[in-house]
Amino acid sequence: MIKFFLIVNKQGQTRLSRYYDRVEVQKRTLLESEVIKLCLSRAKDQCSFIDYKDFKLVYRQYAALFIVVGIDESEIMFNLDKVHIILDEMVLNGCAVETNKSRILAPLLVLDKVGDS
Repeated sequence: MIKFFLIVNKQGQTRLSRYYDRVEVQKRTLLESEVIKLCLSRAKDQCSFIDYKDFKLVYRQYAALFIVVGIDESEIMFNLDKVHIILDEMVLNGCAVETNKSRILAPLLVLDKVGDS
């Protein structure tokens, strides 16, 4: 299960946060600061999966933004390559460039057609 979703800049400021479990505001602030420190301190060649307390952090850097997802142990992400394609269609150099669902999914449909033939 996804616990939270964060978008954070390189300066450590949270730009967007969405929690799917009830978390008090004080705990959110502490959680976000710890998560941000962990992600910002990692080298680019290190794995994008971090064990943190009772869940895992999965993050990806796009230009000056870090997208961080907190998941529990039971969450397994399949088709990670498709997730990257979707994010690449939506975000370019840290800016949201596309929000139209059909345009975002168009490259995946092409890949599925090529794979079927």
